[in-house]
Amino acid sequence: MRIAIDVMGGDHAPGAILNGSLDALRSLASDDELLLVGREEVIRPAIESRGIRDGRLKVVHAPDVIEMDEQPVEAVRSKPQSSIVVMSELAHRRAENGADVIISAGNTGACVCAAQMSLRRLAGVHRPGIAVALPTFGGPVVLCDVGANPDPRPSHLAQYGIMGEVYARAMLGIREPRVAVMNIGGEEGKGTGLIKATRDILKSIPNLHYAGFVEGRSLFDHVADVVVMDGFVGNVVIKLAEGLASGLFRTISREIAAVDPALAERFGPVQKRIYAAHDYHEQGGAPLLGVNGICIICHGSSEARTISNAILRSRSMVNKGLNQAIVSRLAEVSGKVGGP
Repeated sequence: MRIAIDVMGGDHAPGAILNGSLDALRSLASDDELLLVGREEVIRPAIESRGIRDGRLKVVHAPDVIEMDEQPVEAVRSKPQSSIVVMSELAHRRAENGADVIISAGNTGACVCAAQMSLRRLAGVHRPGIAVALPTFGGPVVLCDVGANPDPRPSHLAQYGIMGEVYARAMLGIREPRVAVMNIGGEEGKGTGLIKATRDILKSIPNLHYAGFVEGRSLFDHVADVVVMDGFVGNVVIKLAEGLASGLFRTISREIAAVDPALAERFGPVQKRIYAAHDYHEQGGAPLLGVNGICIICHGSSEARTISNAILRSRSMVNKGLNQAIVSRLAEVSGKVGGP
């Protein structure tokens, strides 16, 4: 398997991205390859300084970088030699010894744009969406979309439910995923026209376990396994959850230490286990479901372990035939979802 990584993307690039990539080497198969995409004059000295000589490492030169604050479409078109675009082109040429997987912690919009332009969409997919497995107190919940499509149609959201259902079954081992729609309340009469139309489509899908509307405060009660929403709402939800979790752990630690330092020391290992279960770094990254290839989008603040986990998770997506399963499921229900 050939996995391409955007070494130049992310708040801690290139160091953290390189470290995570090199850390993942020990868990890869002998015939796997990591394609490190970025400025060769930066990447090669960094590898040499670590004393690593491994034939599975390949450097692909890309002299330009798309910065986090650049407009995605304009940047992709004006910087064809940027690491994100070059990486995506490798995936486009995967049949010609290109890449089976692409991974980036860089500009999310640019990554989505470049992936769609190079990889195109899977058969039957209207709009790709970013899916995140959000840890909750009852188990993971797949949220889709969390940033790719801020202005969707009902058919887009319905497909997110179907693709999320496939992802939950294939990657999380949930046999009968419950699919719900994010709304301002659980009552049938609430919500916009978009939300109600999405509900009607999902209720008509054969063999889909529709679980109704879910409001924000119920998200962590694990009342559904897949929750669909537009990309604007999804991005706010996921970042709010990350910030709240981090703040709560800091507050709890501070309060316990103030009351009883000895208790804080004993509680430390327990807190680390709980935090690890809700830490997005452990997830690695979020797949862009619906593109004709495996594209993993990582958090901008990704650390080495984030990238390492993303690499290992992406291999599992390929090996489990995630995209093939999505195409098959969409073909089953093509007459129910409607047009693009």
